[in-house]
Amino acid sequence: MDLTPKQTVHELNKYIIGQDEAKKAVAIALRNRYRRSQLSPELREEVTPKNIIMKGPTGVGKTEIARRLAKLVKAPFLKVEATKYTEVGYVGRDVESMVRDLAEAAIRLVKEEKTQEVSYKAVAVAERRIAKVLADVKKDERGEFSREVFENNLVDDIHAGKYDSTMIEIEVADNPKPLELSPGQGAAIDLGSVFGSLGMNRKKRRRITVREARNLLMAEEADKLIDNDSVQTEAIRRAENDGIIFIDEIDKIAGGNSGGIDVSREGVQRDILPIVEGCTVMTKYGPVKTDYILFIAAGAFHVSKVEDLIPEFLGRFPVLVELNSLKKEDFVNILTQTHNAITMQYSALLAVDNIDLQFKPDAIERIAEVAEELNNTSEDIGARRLHTVMEYLLEDISFEAGGNDYPLVTVQIDKKYVDAHIEKLMKACGGRKHLKITGFSNME
Repeated sequence: MDLTPKQTVHELNKYIIGQDEAKKAVAIALRNRYRRSQLSPELREEVTPKNIIMKGPTGVGKTEIARRLAKLVKAPFLKVEATKYTEVGYVGRDVESMVRDLAEAAIRLVKEEKTQEVSYKAVAVAERRIAKVLADVKKDERGEFSREVFENNLVDDIHAGKYDSTMIEIEVADNPKPLELSPGQGAAIDLGSVFGSLGMNRKKRRRITVREARNLLMAEEADKLIDNDSVQTEAIRRAENDGIIFIDEIDKIAGGNSGGIDVSREGVQRDILPIVEGCTVMTKYGPVKTDYILFIAAGAFHVSKVEDLIPEFLGRFPVLVELNSLKKEDFVNILTQTHNAITMQYSALLAVDNIDLQFKPDAIERIAEVAEELNNTSEDIGARRLHTVMEYLLEDISFEAGGNDYPLVTVQIDKKYVDAHIEKLMKACGGRKHLKITGFSNME
């Protein structure tokens, strides 16, 4: 998808409110990838991504911007925490494992796409296999039909879902899980591949529902139809040219942190340098060049400063954007304008139990006001504060609702309802003395 920067920002606006500077930076980085692909091979080799550092408190959209960007263009994406890595020579994960994990993400992405392409054929074969098993179970019901006609009828019924809950015993492939020899180091032996190469593809019998059997056999048949070599080739190409690695908590490995020597600080920064600058990392799918992977580092930088990172590291991240704390207006927009608005999520969840949950505009305003005040008077956790407020606000409704046999009940949440149910949240967050939310002075 060749989106212009403006189109990219427009798509990101559907899920993230505000933070225009950060959106603009990632949109330009994304467009530059397309521009690079249009250059001559000689010049293309010289153009590398301009990596980005996002500075801002938790919950304001740093991870979500990167994740949505990758999803938008179907790029391999990996989120890692800088604190999980240690300097070479110490026990723990080495920084090269992030590239191996990105390769795994690319394999999954490409395999899902290839599976979708052959799903029609795979489903047809899977339903035919299930029909043969059902025909043996229901042989007394065949009557005057021939075996072939009976199986064809069963295939139609299986496809329509009439036998989804029927239990059958079926033979499926037994794929042992990969055995990881050195935890955290990315070294693993895939026993399934070993047995397959020795001609020892193992089978096992399972008693499961037709619905489960259909999914298992569809995946099994899709694997037979997919060329794994082409999957690996395409996955490596995408990881190298389209991959995005999001390194969170980068401030925790900056030198400004208090607390003495830590093997997860300056040494980790130096180990990350060659990965970001460009090197080749060996994976079980082949070598992966990191020269053109886009790296986005992020951190709150409450204790340390961006300048506390070593100069060599900062040099590999030339773009610095600062994300702002969320205000009341931002919370209102998050609750009403985003495609995955939390109000919509709760309404959909409670609709399962025949509750028609409706939020009035004055309730939205009050919820946003409470969320902003809580972030100002206690820890600033950004948009995640809305989950706290909504859980306390809807606790009674969520507990009382239940059972499809109840008639449809409409529940309207207004400002008065919010005021009446927010006292428990105030106490949970430290009591009224820590919360000076306007409108609560006359409460008992």
